[in-house]
Amino acid sequence: MNGTVFLFDVSLPLKDPVPIFSLVLFIILLAPIILRKFRIPSIIGLIIAGMLIGDHGFKLIEKGSIDLFGKAGLLYIMFLAGLELDMADFRKNRNRSMTFGSFTFFIPLILGFVVCKYVLDLNWMATMLISSMFATHTLVAYPIASRMGITKNEAVTVAVGGTIITDTAVLLILAIITGAQSGNLNTAFWLRLGISLAIFAVIILWIFPLVGRWFFKKIKDDKTTHFVFVLALVFLAAFLAELAGVEGIIGAFLAGLALNRLIPHTSPLMNRLEFVGNALFIPFFLISVGMIVDLRVLLKGPQALIIAGVLTVMALASKWLAAFFTQLCFKYTPTQRNVIFGLSSAHAAATIAVIMIGYNMGIVDENVLNGTVVLILVTCLVGSFVTQSAGRKLAIVEANKKAPLGEQPSRILIPISPNAERMESMIDFALMINDPHSKAPIYPLVIVQDDDAAKENVFSSNRMMEKAVMHAAATESNLQVVTRVDLNISDGISRAAKELMISDVVLGFTDKTSTTDRFLGNIFGTTLDNVLQSVWDTVYVCNFHHPLSTTKNLVLIAPKNAEYEIGFAHYMQKILLLTKQAGAKLQVYAGAHTKVAISDLITASKSSVEVTYVTLEELEDFLVIARSVSKNDLMVVISARKSTLSYSPYLDSIPAKLYRHFKENNVILIYPEQTEVDTTEPGVMPADLTLAPIQEQLQNLNKLGKVVKRIFKNPK
Repeated sequence: MNGTVFLFDVSLPLKDPVPIFSLVLFIILLAPIILRKFRIPSIIGLIIAGMLIGDHGFKLIEKGSIDLFGKAGLLYIMFLAGLELDMADFRKNRNRSMTFGSFTFFIPLILGFVVCKYVLDLNWMATMLISSMFATHTLVAYPIASRMGITKNEAVTVAVGGTIITDTAVLLILAIITGAQSGNLNTAFWLRLGISLAIFAVIILWIFPLVGRWFFKKIKDDKTTHFVFVLALVFLAAFLAELAGVEGIIGAFLAGLALNRLIPHTSPLMNRLEFVGNALFIPFFLISVGMIVDLRVLLKGPQALIIAGVLTVMALASKWLAAFFTQLCFKYTPTQRNVIFGLSSAHAAATIAVIMIGYNMGIVDENVLNGTVVLILVTCLVGSFVTQSAGRKLAIVEANKKAPLGEQPSRILIPISPNAERMESMIDFALMINDPHSKAPIYPLVIVQDDDAAKENVFSSNRMMEKAVMHAAATESNLQVVTRVDLNISDGISRAAKELMISDVVLGFTDKTSTTDRFLGNIFGTTLDNVLQSVWDTVYVCNFHHPLSTTKNLVLIAPKNAEYEIGFAHYMQKILLLTKQAGAKLQVYAGAHTKVAISDLITASKSSVEVTYVTLEELEDFLVIARSVSKNDLMVVISARKSTLSYSPYLDSIPAKLYRHFKENNVILIYPEQTEVDTTEPGVMPADLTLAPIQEQLQNLNKLGKVVKRIFKNPK
């Protein structure tokens, strides 16, 4: 042999994608583990690793080799920021986000203009470019907040909302500066920019949700296809943003907002999106940020050091002032202020984009470029440390908050037929109404009839329930399958509910019947009646045709006196949680007194759910609602057990009317929790003590009193 033949080039920097990918994966694996021992955030470890292996370090990998994954990671961060936003809180706090966005844009812009113009003595175009660079920031530390579970806190919501406002403004300024530098700042430029942005916004915020809702309804069970579909929309949105004249990060964030309502935070799809992002895309982006940093610029003379120091101090000081003024305006705690500062202080993606464009166009020189690189390193380190420290304190405060009044520990039982087609949708519903802080598992229950084949049936049932376990595992939820051998279904449910101290029972039914009467007889006949007579916890009877994530409005219909039931506060908390998880609006149809009680409860719970109220004094008129209900609305009807305060005979006909008039809707019937009593009729009190007889006796006594009064006035 004349020589050795290698299958790939081993010279540095690496060219073959296999060793490149292998090296980066080992960095993603080991860097956080090593730095965790020194209490250094993993984000900083990945940035430092990028510095070491990049063009300005040991030159193991060229930055261009991982640019694709790095750009994807940046888009992924912005997408997750939009996806994890609590839209109800975001709408509620949009004015606060606007305020912080204004502070974090104008304060750095104004202070930067003064420093660049009168301290660094730069020309007008360079001054505007660098000042706008101060205003932008990147959510490099957002994964820390996400990992600590504080993304729902108002401070994080405001910081994220302010980020998209200031970055959009900065990127628009960048487009204007580049247009002015190239001499294209004319009427045609403004028309093109305005029209393209309008078309882009309509496509993302209106067409994307319509397409997403249609897709999730048509393709229900293919989880891989769901994941690929979402990723495709994210990168399409980024591409459309660039076509419109702004950076792709704006499109990725808006894609997250557009799909926010269609991907519940408890869903398997959400879990997969977060997992892939945190495990792969985001670490690649952080490593690519580190590869930009060149510490050798500090050795290129005092001018580079002065510019680097001035830029870095100004960037951090202006962002701290923005967080401080936001704290003063809205009376946030110092911890919340520090979280806002930590999230908004890091400069990376948009910053390097702004400065590189300015450098390539000759607006700024090499000293400013090198100073900006140092600024990126320092601000990323400071932002990560501050977010780590303040986020931990905020997470402890969040964990110590007490549960809402009237809410008991959540323990959910789901009696399921092993071959039920909608088993997964019932588990999804249970996950959505489950207390997020509850450590108790969700209990799918399989009941096997006690006969000679009981052992074989138990074994086969457990095998069939593996699908439910796998589905719950995809959400990292705790699921504990319970198999019970009993004489009948209702007794099995009743005994399991008592033994497991269940608070909520979720029942499902099927519509595979030839006639309506047969349907109602099989489902709402003896089994449900027996369950309601023996199970006194809150019972949900569910009929789901579509994924709950496609819900636009949750239509709640409550009967008269519903607010007097024992379980009123409990099921209302579940309804609010379901509405929030589904990203829907709540429409309440109830009588005047019931509306007031529901409104007071929602106010007391400090829920950010958007609610509208419609008066419905007589339950018999509820079919009028069908005119305003779309097939994307979830119908929730509060029913009642016989002889309870809110019971009326008309409630017995509600299931049939729902089946006839709302065939395409998801439907939930709720039977509130009651106190078990020893009566011939199930309920909270004996039949002769319900309100109607008492009111009738009072009226009779009143009439008798008037007759006696007339006799005494006129003895004749």
